[in-house]
Amino acid sequence: MAKVFTIPVVPKLGRKQRERTSDPRYVDGQRLLVEAMKYLAKADPVSNRGAIELLSEHVRTRFRMSDSPLG
Repeated sequence: MAKVFTIPVVPKLGRKQRERTSDPRYVDGQRLLVEAMKYLAKADPVSNRGAIELLSEHVRTRFRMSDSPLG
């Protein structure tokens, strides 16, 4: 039988956190999805509702859902 040893490590509480930067490709992709939803809502909001909901799944984490193009 083998023995398992654990070595406790004290977390560094005073360490600097990494500065967050936005990826321009991600922002452009989100903008493109929003423009597609606006286009679908303008063309025919009733029949395109399923497509708009599918596209909105990708922007829910970044934008408020109250910013819906169906408005």
